[in-house]
Amino acid sequence: MLAADSKAESVTMAETLNTEPIYSWKQIIEPVEPFLETVSRRLMKEANSFDPAILPYADYALNGHGKQLRPALVALTANALGKTHDAHATVAVIIEMVHLATLVHDDVMDEAEIRRGRLTLSANWGNEIAVLFGDCLFANALRLAASFPSPDICRAVAAATNTVCAGEIFQTQHRRDFQFTREKYFRALEMKTAELFALSCELSAMLSGASAEERTGFRQFGLALGTAYQVYDDCVDLFGTEATAGKSLGTDLAKGKLTLPVLLLWERANAADRASLEGLVQDWKPCSMDRLARLLAKYELLPASLQFAHQYLEKAAQTLRSIPAASGQSGLMGVITYLARQVSGL
Repeated sequence: MLAADSKAESVTMAETLNTEPIYSWKQIIEPVEPFLETVSRRLMKEANSFDPAILPYADYALNGHGKQLRPALVALTANALGKTHDAHATVAVIIEMVHLATLVHDDVMDEAEIRRGRLTLSANWGNEIAVLFGDCLFANALRLAASFPSPDICRAVAAATNTVCAGEIFQTQHRRDFQFTREKYFRALEMKTAELFALSCELSAMLSGASAEERTGFRQFGLALGTAYQVYDDCVDLFGTEATAGKSLGTDLAKGKLTLPVLLLWERANAADRASLEGLVQDWKPCSMDRLARLLAKYELLPASLQFAHQYLEKAAQTLRSIPAASGQSGLMGVITYLARQVSGL
């Protein structure tokens, strides 16, 4: 468990931000753009392989033009250990399909209308179609994973998919539950989001012939990076704007999900403000956001929440430095510094 007031870690991250070059996302992925283009083409091929009756949904979901963060992690990890090959692209396609399936289901549960700057699948075609198509994506990802000669990839993808779904269930079980502690919150984040970051790095390292110790190191790097990413995303949901985020915001509390800023508010608030917060969460309305924003500002919870993201990013950086094969690679460190600057700019 990370401490919010860990001065040593925050100083180290500040030093990292000051010494690392300022990268745009385009600069970070430029060395792996051919790989990502291959993944995009393979995803389009997978979309075209679906039954003609569901082809419009597949084309819409698999060609959403996201950042391809998980495929980028596959490629950058492979580059840290040598170079990419066809098996890396297959794994990247598999993980991206699992990720997209979780997004489709998340949008149904959150009743979100916007994702990546356009209507969600459920907003376009309804919840029933979205749920069933998300299931199709999961099944197709496992079918592709089973094409490897060894069952190890399929087992790892199936286990990770189970972990992601279990994490979502765990968080859903604790909606509007103020006994949902910080420790439980970070456990849910590691399961539902960080697991696919870890899988991307770990399987890429395995396909590159990395040692068991190196694979563990890359997995731990992915877990820390993914947790930081989700903390940031949870803060965007409360403090960001839809125009910048490109997706529906305010959906977490509308569904009773208690994210880090709200949990910290509960920890720090006086009795009267706690009662007010509990009332807002139990009977949430769109107009409740203004009242919540005042409470969050009163206790200065944006910087307090973002500090946790920075600490997980520092953990990711320290883990990366501890892997001899990756110590000289700027690509993965570039991802850390890029996200750190996104966090600082919120």
